[in-house]
Amino acid sequence: MEPEDKTPDNRYGEPQKYDPTFKGPIHNRGCTDIVCCILFIVAIIGYFIVGIVAWSHGDPRKVIYPTDSRGQFCGQAGTELEKTPFLFYFNIMKCASPLVLLEFQCPTTQICVEKCPDKFLTLLKAYANPSDMDYYKKFCKPEFAGMTKLSAPEVLRDGYCPAMLIPSRPFTRRCFPALRAKKGVITVDNHTTFDDGMGERRNVTDLLEGAKKANVVLEARQVAMKIFEDYTVSWHWILLGLVIAMVISLIFVVLLRYLAGIMVWVMIVLVLLVLGYGIFHCYMEYAALKQTPGADVSIRELGLLTDFTVYLQLRQTWLAFMIILCIVEVVIILLLIFLRKRIVIAIALIKEASRAVGHVMCSLIYPLLTFALLALVIAYWAITAVFLSTSNEPVYKVFPNNTNNESSCIYSRKTCDPQTFNTTNMTKACPDAKCLFAFYGGETYYHKYLIFFQFYNVFLFFWCANFVTALGQVTLAGAFASFYWAFKKPDDMPAFPIFTSLGRALRYHTGSLAFGSLILSIVQVIRVLLEYLDHKLKGHQNKFTKFLLCCLKCCFWCLEKFIKFLNRNAYIMIAIYGKNFCTSARNAFFLLMRNIVRVAVLNKVTEFLLFLGKLLIVGSVGILSFFFFSGRIKPIEDTTPTLNYYWVPILTVVLGSYFIAHGFFSVYGMCVDTLFLCFLEDLERNDGSQERPYFMPDTLLKALKKKNEAQPSE
Repeated sequence: MEPEDKTPDNRYGEPQKYDPTFKGPIHNRGCTDIVCCILFIVAIIGYFIVGIVAWSHGDPRKVIYPTDSRGQFCGQAGTELEKTPFLFYFNIMKCASPLVLLEFQCPTTQICVEKCPDKFLTLLKAYANPSDMDYYKKFCKPEFAGMTKLSAPEVLRDGYCPAMLIPSRPFTRRCFPALRAKKGVITVDNHTTFDDGMGERRNVTDLLEGAKKANVVLEARQVAMKIFEDYTVSWHWILLGLVIAMVISLIFVVLLRYLAGIMVWVMIVLVLLVLGYGIFHCYMEYAALKQTPGADVSIRELGLLTDFTVYLQLRQTWLAFMIILCIVEVVIILLLIFLRKRIVIAIALIKEASRAVGHVMCSLIYPLLTFALLALVIAYWAITAVFLSTSNEPVYKVFPNNTNNESSCIYSRKTCDPQTFNTTNMTKACPDAKCLFAFYGGETYYHKYLIFFQFYNVFLFFWCANFVTALGQVTLAGAFASFYWAFKKPDDMPAFPIFTSLGRALRYHTGSLAFGSLILSIVQVIRVLLEYLDHKLKGHQNKFTKFLLCCLKCCFWCLEKFIKFLNRNAYIMIAIYGKNFCTSARNAFFLLMRNIVRVAVLNKVTEFLLFLGKLLIVGSVGILSFFFFSGRIKPIEDTTPTLNYYWVPILTVVLGSYFIAHGFFSVYGMCVDTLFLCFLEDLERNDGSQERPYFMPDTLLKALKKKNEAQPSE
């Protein structure tokens, strides 16, 4: 019986011809896409240079510890600021500038003080009372101590002191206005207005925006510190949960090796039971909160809170969880009903994939190498990003005392150094000028092109991460292809399939992997830019702009998914035939299009079954971690660690379990895709009339032939 009765569609190329000498991955091959290989190596060298430059200019302590306008750390031991641990802003209202969010800096003079101000006071009032003036001096620049003969307007003009003091409280070692809300009215020290030091009365709400913007990063840091504390007391339990997830995944994979058919159906039933229990638990929590005061408050009314456990006290939260789980349960049941016949065929392919994994056991360990390389890429990107974002320095410029005579000072608005300003020629040319803080940034070529370094860091992160993923895919594909085309298994296979395939990929196809990764990275960077543009334009968009951005984001999302699918199959063809990326992508795409019915029958159904396996492992470990960290397992309740947010270790275990399960099942997924493409090649190379038999087992071959004959002719 022939697997194909119809004439192939020539629009998608000619089918492969029978070749009795073909025995799997080509050994005699040459280097491919050499230009892209050279470009990738040059880009990596440039990436290291950017990292070295960033590390020499940046200082991560700026993100954690407060620094004054001269870049000195407040309260740092062994310095003259050791006894002044708090940062004081001359004009907190200037912190409403978007510069705070971009550069972690507030564009106003900042000094280190011993303690925050605790009362309203203006400089003009302080000049009228010596005792107030002694108090006020604590919040002026150190050089003001020798300039007490200056009048208040002159002091304000030269920027030695702030125009006003506002009752403040320290938060993460920074002085913020002591804002309070009473019956919806914002007050500071029971006042709704204040004197800004310039003779005007202003509303306290003017302080609110500046405090919010200056505080937005700090609130995140406070939450981060609590999360860090949770990790310090629960890390060993998190590690135990991840070990359990790894053991379950390994047992599951081993059972698939010997009991693939039974395990798939058991997996389906267990997934439905786990989701069913989740629905039941959400309903019980929803019903238990019925008589609880305040449980009927909506999530919209509550707003965004950093303590996420508050949301678990709301009935609406559990109702939303229950609805989501019900939808997932119904969707899975409907898919199982409509795909019940195709599942039988997919199980046969999973059985063959289990045999392949059994012959290439090193494939189960290889994801650890991919994970380690990805962790290295992420760590390098994160460290470089932090150093780049903290590379800005305080910039000082020359300001004449009389702004009307700026044209007479040739150094006006020129950069200066406050430490050496009085000894330079600038003071001779402009006797009344001062060297004052202007902004945070820098005027060197490095600072001018800092935004390009940041973009380069993001782009190379995507390129390197995609390259590591591509290397893992082509390595596994080469190993499993050698299994498929081996006539006598495992005698005709290489002694070490994984290492042989890895060496072949690095030696001959680094350029092709870099080429495919580059295309995908460009699309991903465009998606990031669209998200950034959408965020920046929020509140300033009309309906057409929103619609256009939404369409663009949707189109590039679809394009990214398609390129990932095409790259994956192109890497399989590269591993088998050793051709360049474009040729391999074309051949893989045409091969799939010539067998589009089989692709729909097998590939996606198999992916769905493997996804259910991941869902089962993640759901099981997630439920177990939820009951443990929330203290609901009575026999071991005393061993549960005390946490600020018990969702932190739960979420960590769930995410870690997913990545662990994904690591194991990704091997199966790559094995299935490789065997599937090899099988399609086998069908075209061998139509059954030759003496050489099919390489695919009879059970799967018969099932596919039967399914193919049931399809109507096009």
